[in-house]
Amino acid sequence: MGLWIINGSILEGQELVRKHLYVENGKIVRFSEEESPATEGHEVLDAQSRLVAPGLIDMHVHLREPGFEHKETIATGTRSAARGGFTTIACMPNTRPVIDTVETVNFVRHKAETEGAVRVLPYGCITKNELGRELTDFEALKEAGVFAFTDDGVGVQSAQMMKDAMAKAASLNVPIVAHCEDNTLVEGAPVAEGEFARRNGLKGIPNESEAIHVGRDILLAEATGVHYHVCHVSTEQSIRLIRQGKQVGVRVTAEVCPHHLLLSEEDIPGMDANWKMNPPLRSRKDVEACIEALEDGTIDIIVTDHAPHSEEEKAKGMQLAPFGIVGFETAFPLLYTHFVKTGRWTLGFLLERMTSKPAEVFGLASGTLAEGADADIVLIDLESEKEVNPDEFLSKGRNTPFTGWKLAGWPTATLVGGKIVWSEKQA
Repeated sequence: MGLWIINGSILEGQELVRKHLYVENGKIVRFSEEESPATEGHEVLDAQSRLVAPGLIDMHVHLREPGFEHKETIATGTRSAARGGFTTIACMPNTRPVIDTVETVNFVRHKAETEGAVRVLPYGCITKNELGRELTDFEALKEAGVFAFTDDGVGVQSAQMMKDAMAKAASLNVPIVAHCEDNTLVEGAPVAEGEFARRNGLKGIPNESEAIHVGRDILLAEATGVHYHVCHVSTEQSIRLIRQGKQVGVRVTAEVCPHHLLLSEEDIPGMDANWKMNPPLRSRKDVEACIEALEDGTIDIIVTDHAPHSEEEKAKGMQLAPFGIVGFETAFPLLYTHFVKTGRWTLGFLLERMTSKPAEVFGLASGTLAEGADADIVLIDLESEKEVNPDEFLSKGRNTPFTGWKLAGWPTATLVGGKIVWSEKQA
C-alpha cells in the first residue's frame, strides 16, 4: 500500500507550488497537480498546505552511545532528530569506547538499525582512542561502514599525524573531518577571549587556537589531495584561510552551526553553562563573517553539533561544566525565523544548506525531492509561532541557550523511507 501526501506546498525555484506526491516502497514515485488525486486504497497524509521538503541532513551530531547513555542514546537522539525534521545524521566518534574498532562501528550501526528513528552514518576516529598517537585501521573501519574520519572533540595536535591520516584517507577516497583546536592555547579556558571573559575573570579561548589548525590542515590537504572538511567554523581568521584554500583549488569544505550564526559572546547573560560550547561564542565580527561566508559559499553547510549533557553536569557552572548544547529540535525554526522571515535569505537557500548541499559535499544519495529518490521528507509549518521549551524536547538534553525564543518554521511530520517516524499528532 502506497502513501499519498496531499495538499503540500513544494518549493520550485523561489515559488511554493501546491502539489501532491505519491510514495511507494520507500521511494517518491510521482507528483500530481490534480485537484483531487485518486487516493483510494492508499494511506493519506494531508499536509494542509505546509511546506513539503527533503528531510534535513545533519553531518555533525553527538548521540553519546556507547558510554554516555545518561546524556543521550541512539534511540532518544534519533527521535529528537526526527522531531527537528532531520532524516539523516552523522554521529561523532567521541563515545566510550570511541568508535575506533570494527566492533564499535557494528554496535552503533546495529543500534541505529534496531532502535533508531532516522538514518545514522557513523564517523570513525582518526587516531586510536582519539589520543593523536597512532592511526586507526582506516581500511577495516571503512569496510565496516564508516564514511569519514575525525577525532572530533579534540584536535589532532601533530602535523605529521594529520598528514599521514590525510594521505591514507586520500588513498581510500574518504574525507578527513577536523575539530580544529591548538591545545596549547585553550587549556582551562571555558569561553572566548573577549569582554565576557575579562568581566568575569575567566581565561579566554583565542580565535587563533582554531585558525592555526585550519591553516595547517589546508596546506596538508593541498599536499595530499584529500577531501578536508572543517568542523563548526567560528572565526573570521578561519574563514579567511578556507576562502584562500578554495581559491587555489584545495579540496576544502566547511560547516557552521546555528548558534555561531545567531549569538556572540556579548549575548551571554551570566555564568549559565547552557551558553558554554566549543568552539565558544565569539565576537559580533566573527558572527557576521560566518553569515557572509555561508552566503558566498566559503562555508558549505549548516550542522547542529547536537551535544546533549545532563542537567547535573551543566549545573556545575561555566568553568567546570562540559562544553556543548543541544540543537536538533531548534535548528530549522531558529534559522527560518531569523534569516528567512527577515528577508536576508530565501527559503531555498536555507533548505539547500541543510539538504542537498550536505548530500553533495559527502556524496550521499539523499537531500532531494525527486521521482525515484528516497522518500525522506519533512513537513514544516512556516506560519505558526511557539516558544522554545526544553521540557518538551525528545532529547535527554535540555542544555540550550534558546529557551523562551519565539520561533516559526516548526516541523510537523518527518518521514524516512516513506514511513512516518515522528509527527506532532503522535507526540
